[in-house]
Amino acid sequence: MTTDRIILHVDCNCFYASVEMLYHPEYNGKPLAVGGDPEERHGIVLTANYIAKRRGVKTGMALWQARQCCPDLIFVPPRMYLYLRFSRLARAIYQEYSDKVESFGLDECWIDLTDCCGVLGDRTRTIANGYRIAQEISARIRRELGITVSIGVSWNKIYAKLGSDYKKPDAITVFDRDNYQKLIYPLPVSDLLYVGRRTDKKLEKYGIRTIGELAGADPVYLQNWFGKIGLMLSVFARGEDRTPVNDFGVEAPIKSIGNSTTTPRDLVNNEDVRLVLYLLSESVSERLRQNHFEGQVVSVYVRDNDLWGFHQQKKLAAPTNISGEIENAAFSIFQRLYRWEKPIRSIGISVGDLKPENQPRQLSLFVDEGRRERQKRADRMVSLIRSRYGYAAVQRGIMHEDPYLSSLNATAEDHMIHPHSYLEHGNRSGCETVLLAEGR
Repeated sequence: MTTDRIILHVDCNCFYASVEMLYHPEYNGKPLAVGGDPEERHGIVLTANYIAKRRGVKTGMALWQARQCCPDLIFVPPRMYLYLRFSRLARAIYQEYSDKVESFGLDECWIDLTDCCGVLGDRTRTIANGYRIAQEISARIRRELGITVSIGVSWNKIYAKLGSDYKKPDAITVFDRDNYQKLIYPLPVSDLLYVGRRTDKKLEKYGIRTIGELAGADPVYLQNWFGKIGLMLSVFARGEDRTPVNDFGVEAPIKSIGNSTTTPRDLVNNEDVRLVLYLLSESVSERLRQNHFEGQVVSVYVRDNDLWGFHQQKKLAAPTNISGEIENAAFSIFQRLYRWEKPIRSIGISVGDLKPENQPRQLSLFVDEGRRERQKRADRMVSLIRSRYGYAAVQRGIMHEDPYLSSLNATAEDHMIHPHSYLEHGNRSGCETVLLAEGR
């Protein structure tokens, strides 16, 4: 008999706000939110502490809306370098228990404890071992970092994440073979990973409102209604996801350099996208130059507001680290890739097939090398000016078309980690294995 895995999902409670509270003890017992600059009247709430949340403040709210919900709300500006540091410290603790640690954003991680729990085939003991280690991790995070976590324990990644969301803050929830139908099946189907608002409404139209009803639905019907995604959701609901927890410590040589961002508001048209692509292209261009690389393959990743991801790439005529060439390629890819069925929540660019910047290459009669050299010098001068006088010292004219969107600072030091979609190649195989095994 195949022994179940032991998977933990650890979620740092109100992560940004919790870190800020450590540095602002004077705000203890007061509502606090991390977000943009309320004096300049732009930005959104990235996260809020539980005092603010109980008064109606939600992640993604405009600052003025949050102030309406909670007039005495205290805003602090985000400090990504600080959150990255705490994220690394937390992952270092997780790695003491397993070499299989997979990030899902800065504040969440899956941990596969199967190989370090002394699994002997006894299911109760296995889950009990996972719960014991979860208790130890929770206590260490509180003691060593000063923040709290909620942890889910189960035999698959989907149920483990449900467990970390089930009780907050500072809680541990176990979903095992004995209790999962009693505890999980009554939950609304929207609690399941990747069931967004539109999918939830469509499922409700077919009479599916709970995870249990989704688990009991005929996969053939789900496939007819949703395509392959329907089969994936069926696997998720039944607890049959076999997606592995990717080893955190396995690092390949640098193959690409990129940047992605969750935008201050949803992007709704090509003009919005082009502005953000320019911001990202400048960031990627600078990072390529800093590492003395050029690349010949440009990739674009888009995630809509239901969290479905789309990806496409294009090979260029010549290697480049020029921001304008990267943006032009990225925008042409985007126009082929996306059909505007939904607004866009996040977007990313990467440049791959990297080569040393000064590597000799064959010139082309159809490329104006003089113009390319002038563009390179312009990029270098822009970076120099910004390094001396700040990011806003020099900007493209397109940035003035939407000051709110262009307030996003996509420079290299603000590069953020974002979760990968289950539909990307790295996570797709686990669901497909189950479906093929069942002959679906």
